[in-house]
Amino acid sequence: MRRWVHGIAVALLAGVVGVGAQQLPLEPLRDSGQSVTPAYEGWFRNADGTISLLVGYFNRNLNETVDVPVGPDNHIDPGGPDRGQPTHFLVHRHWGVFTIVVPGNFPEKQLTWTLVSHGRTMTVPMTLHQDYEVAPLKDAALGNTPPVVQIDGAGPKLQGPPRGIAATIAARAGQAITLAASLTDDNVPDPRRPAGATPLSVSWMQFRAPAGGAIVFSAPKSAVAAAGGKATTIATFSSPGEYVVRLQANDVSGDGGGGFQCCWTSALIKVSVGN
Repeated sequence: MRRWVHGIAVALLAGVVGVGAQQLPLEPLRDSGQSVTPAYEGWFRNADGTISLLVGYFNRNLNETVDVPVGPDNHIDPGGPDRGQPTHFLVHRHWGVFTIVVPGNFPEKQLTWTLVSHGRTMTVPMTLHQDYEVAPLKDAALGNTPPVVQIDGAGPKLQGPPRGIAATIAARAGQAITLAASLTDDNVPDPRRPAGATPLSVSWMQFRAPAGGAIVFSAPKSAVAAAGGKATTIATFSSPGEYVVRLQANDVSGDGGGGFQCCWTSALIKVSVGN
């Protein structure tokens, strides 16, 4: 099952295991001090025969972002600890944040993401169970497809969940740079969304940063014309190191496609920041 209850996937109730202090997935939210729950959204086949595992998370805190570096407290096994997962966790629920691409025969049969925050260990198994197959590139009911994105208006056209790093750029600590993306969309209406819903929007988010590092965006989210357009933000990086920015382009289906796993586009941008 992949329907949403109070912002948590019903699938999480069966898939997430808490170790140590008990914390149920539907426990009331608090401002801070809560754990981050990894979320397995499902899997889908790629045109090249590989399979992508689609993964997100739920930061249970209302006001506290959480940073967990890759390592003993943030690892995916086997093949890890680093399988491209985030180290910076924004508040609330975030869908389809990254993918893990595996061979078509998925030789491991199961991957497990373990995340420790505020003394609580949460794990989620990822398998190819038939109930978790998703279609993030086309909504079968409506024919809707995700927005098409080009970083800086050039390079490859991106659509759907992220697959590795889409672009790499350089910056200097404390010096503002402009991040830009061009978008187009099929502008298919969604009767499940309320009238007046923003047809197309772009969000810029911190995905990874070096220890103590942070990114400030002048415009973390902006609306774009229904058929497409350009979105920009000014980003400032606090200290030298390797950062990853996540761009998310939503059409009228909204965050997580309203729980139907389509139709939004995400891209990961690596930023190498020097002195």
